[in-house]
Amino acid sequence: MLDPSRHPRSELVRNRNQTADIHQPITKLFSLPLALRIPMLESLHQEPMHRVPFELPLIPPGSVLQTNEDGYIFPIEESESRTFFCTLTVFDQIEQESLDVSIWGSPDGLNFGKRPVLRFPQQFYRGIAKMVLDVSLRPELKFVRARWEVNRWGRVAPTPMFVAGLQLEEIPPMSRDTPTKRAILAAK
Repeated sequence: MLDPSRHPRSELVRNRNQTADIHQPITKLFSLPLALRIPMLESLHQEPMHRVPFELPLIPPGSVLQTNEDGYIFPIEESESRTFFCTLTVFDQIEQESLDVSIWGSPDGLNFGKRPVLRFPQQFYRGIAKMVLDVSLRPELKFVRARWEVNRWGRVAPTPMFVAGLQLEEIPPMSRDTPTKRAILAAK
C-alpha cells in the first residue's frame, strides 16, 4: 500500500468544494482598466458559480510501483457528472516488464467486485495513456480505487519497477442551455 504519510488525504482530495471567489475588494476592481471592469461587474449579476470539478490522484504522480497493489479509496458520490478524464503517466521503467492498471468501483468502499470499471491498455514503456471513465449509469458506485499489477521477465533482476501516476479529473456536466449540434440542425 502507498505510504499515507507521504500523501495526506487532505492534499489528495483537493479542489472538491471550492467555488470561484467573486467578492473582490472594490479598490482592486476600480484600479483595473475600464475594459476589464465591465465584464467583471457583469459577472457579479450572473447565476451562482458552479463548483470547481475535483481531481483524484488514484496513483500519486511519481509513485514507485514494484509489487501488485491496490491504491487509495476515493469517494465519487459528490460528482455532478460522474464522468472522469483519466490520465495514466509512466515516468520511468526498466526493460522487459509490463504494467496493468485498472480502476475498480464499490458501493460501500469495501467490496470492489470481480471486474474493473475501466482497464488501461498494458504499458511497457514511458508515456501517457488517456481514457474516459463514465459511471453515470452506475449510480450504486460511490467509491473508486486503482489497482496495478507489475510483471517482469528475462534474465536480469526479477523485481519490476515503474514510476507512474494516475490522475482522474471530473468532466463538468454539460449545461442544459447549451444547444447541441442535433438541436441546431433540427431548428433549420
